[in-house]
Amino acid sequence: MAQSDTRSDNPDSPKRRAIMEAATELFAARGYGAVSMDAIARAADVSKATLYAHFESKDALFATIVKAACEENIMPGGEFTDGGAPDGTQDVAAVLRVIGGRILRFFLRDLTMALHRLVIAESVRFPELGRAFYENGPVAGRRGLAAWMSRQPGLAVPEPEIAAEQFLGMIRSGLYLRATLGLEPEPDDAAIDAVVAASVRTFLRAYGA
Repeated sequence: MAQSDTRSDNPDSPKRRAIMEAATELFAARGYGAVSMDAIARAADVSKATLYAHFESKDALFATIVKAACEENIMPGGEFTDGGAPDGTQDVAAVLRVIGGRILRFFLRDLTMALHRLVIAESVRFPELGRAFYENGPVAGRRGLAAWMSRQPGLAVPEPEIAAEQFLGMIRSGLYLRATLGLEPEPDDAAIDAVVAASVRTFLRAYGA
């Protein structure tokens, strides 16, 4: 998507952050189609000129929200890091458990699930919504995880993106699906850790070096 040279991309801008927070709340409460840029400007207490100086369109704003949420909650600093093991080692199983737990806990947050349901419900009517979510959420996350996996001597992943997608698929199954459908109470840490541990064991049977 083309971007204006005058648009402000400073992620630390208080007004930019206020716009993103207001838009996130509005999207989660009302849906994508029902929220206008005018409504976002009012909720963020900024002018339309300021809003468009930061985001050229509603889908660009939504894409930035998804990207920022993934980076802040899954990939701090924009990438997966090697130093996630609780004891400071590079044990690949321990790091995978940390990464998997971070991912699943993020997926299970109320706001994350609300935005995911929004995308499923409205992406047929608004294809740009589906593209913004897919490219800045699942695709970016898969590529980041694949890049991390390809650097690990404890893993043998000839096709890292496929391996990453399979790991993420295991994390998202079962417990996450039931939570998304509202079929059971909010899972506790023990239930989340059990899903992640089982996913890591299965993954390492296939890809452990």
